[in-house]
Amino acid sequence: MTHSLHRQGPRDGLKDDYIIFAISAQGINSQGSAESFRAFARIVEKHEPVNMGDMRTGNIFALPMQDLVQGTQDNSIFHAVFTEANTVARVLRELNEADLGMSIVVSGLFEEIGTCCRQSDLKEHTVEYSLGVWGQTDGLPDPAVQEISTMCGHGMVSFTLIQHCTEQVSRGKLDTKEAARIMARQCQCGIFNPVRGARILSEYADEIT
Repeated sequence: MTHSLHRQGPRDGLKDDYIIFAISAQGINSQGSAESFRAFARIVEKHEPVNMGDMRTGNIFALPMQDLVQGTQDNSIFHAVFTEANTVARVLRELNEADLGMSIVVSGLFEEIGTCCRQSDLKEHTVEYSLGVWGQTDGLPDPAVQEISTMCGHGMVSFTLIQHCTEQVSRGKLDTKEAARIMARQCQCGIFNPVRGARILSEYADEIT
């Protein structure tokens, strides 16, 4: 999976951004896996993620939690976003004990994720890297806009929406939390981190004021 790997920003700005998601292997154990996704959802929900979503159904900023969980299918991919590494370790420990038969993928700072795995008696199976953006990058927007937009790996949070929300915040017409919720609603998978989004947006709005 790659859609959660491309988050940009300084190291200190990524310490409150972790994604855990479950995925089945198509044609191998996907048939009948909807209930395993629901079990995954119930486990992660207990740990109060800042966002949750199913790529087939939507996210908690667009749908009630009950509809989201009930809408899972055999070919779903269910995501949850957390802001603290200690919470990630607890979630991984519980998922390990539940043994849902699903692949569990975690995105975040490598050192932090490695620590979380060791605390949960787990060892990473595979590590994937993003090499960043190459080519003619002169046309890209401000780095702060890219930091926000890359929190939706499928590009559903547009540059123009981010810039509009920033302008509204700088004019006092929108607070950062509501602006982050507006942006999070666009990310179908639910991997957008509204806490980090609000923080970046606040800093960016101050810069352009």
